[in-house]
Amino acid sequence: MPLQQRSARLRQRTVLLVGIAVLLAALVLAVVLASLLTHGRHEASPKMLKWKDRGTTKNLQEVILGRCYNYITAQHPELGDKDCLKIWESLKDAFIYKNPCNITPEDYQPLMELGSHPIPCNKSLFWSKTGDLVHRYTKSNQNFLTLEDTLLGYMADRISWCGDPSAPGINYESCPKRNECESNPGSVFWKTASKMFAEAACGVVQVMLNGSIEAGAFRSSSMFGSIEIFNLDPDKVSEVHIWLMQNIGGPQSESCSGQSIQRLISILEERNFKIICEDNYRPVQLLQCVHNPDHADCRLCTNST
Repeated sequence: MPLQQRSARLRQRTVLLVGIAVLLAALVLAVVLASLLTHGRHEASPKMLKWKDRGTTKNLQEVILGRCYNYITAQHPELGDKDCLKIWESLKDAFIYKNPCNITPEDYQPLMELGSHPIPCNKSLFWSKTGDLVHRYTKSNQNFLTLEDTLLGYMADRISWCGDPSAPGINYESCPKRNECESNPGSVFWKTASKMFAEAACGVVQVMLNGSIEAGAFRSSSMFGSIEIFNLDPDKVSEVHIWLMQNIGGPQSESCSGQSIQRLISILEERNFKIICEDNYRPVQLLQCVHNPDHADCRLCTNST
């Protein structure tokens, strides 16, 4: 073979080997980059493990859907036209892949519209620091509804959720508390739902407060004191009944004449509401007495001598 032809073939082989080497290098680089990107998507962001509150409830989708279907089929079949799948998707869209300290009421607006339903007049019951008692009462007396007895409140009660910009978009390890950032998914949800619940109230509304709290039964920083009281409509609400409940056996830190209750009454009067305050509303007190039947506070009458 002539020297010139052998040189040409040698150059062709060299070019081919170099091309193969470049292709292999490119493939290796692509695999490495893909691995790094995939690892980056699934790795928890630096903030994921630093929040102080519990993370997103496990099996959140199943919990929300189960509660939704139970509410509209077993408890309130008149709401059977509600679309639980759409409700779940709108909740998920409100927080997934989002910074958990940058949630807005607008994020929840589609959920509020999908989950809202009429609240009958005279049934709205607000509360502060009486959570266990007030919900035992509404379970035994169907004439009243708290926010947690509505569809949205029932689905969200005692569960948590928050997102994260990194995949999978939901933080199951921890979520921010209110004192870490106020615009977190839970706080914004309850503020938005509370506002809507108050706006829907009509007729006589009730509020159950705790008269055994040393700091005062009415707190301006509470959800009732900061959100709900200012979203009651004086044109729709005829009266506000305050039930000031003290623990059986005390302490009796405050009565209807107490300082914080008088401050609440002043706020309500300024907004042109009629107010009735009652210490230890008897139907609720009887429920308290189920656990303390022999206590002096639970006796219907005393024997006279």
